[in-house]
Amino acid sequence: MKIAVCVKQVPDSWAEKKMVNGALDRDSVDAVLNDLDEYAVEEALRIAEAHGGNEEGGPHSVTVISMGPARATDAVRKALSMGANGAILITDPALAGADALLTSKVLAQVIITEGFDVVICGTESTDARMSVVPAMIAARLSWAQLTFAGSVVVDPDASTLSISRFTEAGVDSMQASFPVVVSVIEKINEPRYPSFKGIMAAKKKSIETRDLAAIGVSAQNAWSQVIDSQLRPPRAAGIKVSDDGTGATQLVDFLVERKLI
Repeated sequence: MKIAVCVKQVPDSWAEKKMVNGALDRDSVDAVLNDLDEYAVEEALRIAEAHGGNEEGGPHSVTVISMGPARATDAVRKALSMGANGAILITDPALAGADALLTSKVLAQVIITEGFDVVICGTESTDARMSVVPAMIAARLSWAQLTFAGSVVVDPDASTLSISRFTEAGVDSMQASFPVVVSVIEKINEPRYPSFKGIMAAKKKSIETRDLAAIGVSAQNAWSQVIDSQLRPPRAAGIKVSDDGTGATQLVDFLVERKLI
């Protein structure tokens, strides 16, 4: 069973972010592995370990796939230190400013070329918060998609994968045959901390770097582009209602004025 995990390098969640020429300024802040992707890496490792392990020469493998600048190797290396077997990084100047549509196209091309059985993603990236790339990858590949999984069970002999998805109405149970794309929520597991042994081993693991020509995707601009951006305006002062016997009336008038009732 070949498992791919799609990960992304993002600006540190705690860093102050700003837009420059319609794009997020990534150079002036620390870059890290997307927090929500760590749950995907952990789940992939647990699946492999539960069915014989992902050691070299074993029956299962976990490969990390990422798209980004050359320095994204730092984020990929963390996933390797957690236990992933190898990594593929797609980096090309033409991908600067890529949107979700272009990102999914590139990732889908690598996935289909490498012949993976299962693709696992986090629910979203903390820089864009779009939560659409897993579904877009599945659509491009015409694979089944099982998104927002709270638990995952794999039967490699039957080539099936089942998930439970927690909703406001209860718990949905779904199953699909390989190949399949899965996205997992942050409550699914607790990502492991890379051990010293894992960190040292990651330095010896290969990160295969490819450009657009190598994966067979033509260079093109993103389908969407940010033309302009502005800082969020400061929060306006609130309205204080003093209840002198007309508080309820004042509250109703306030809601009516804002067309809330």
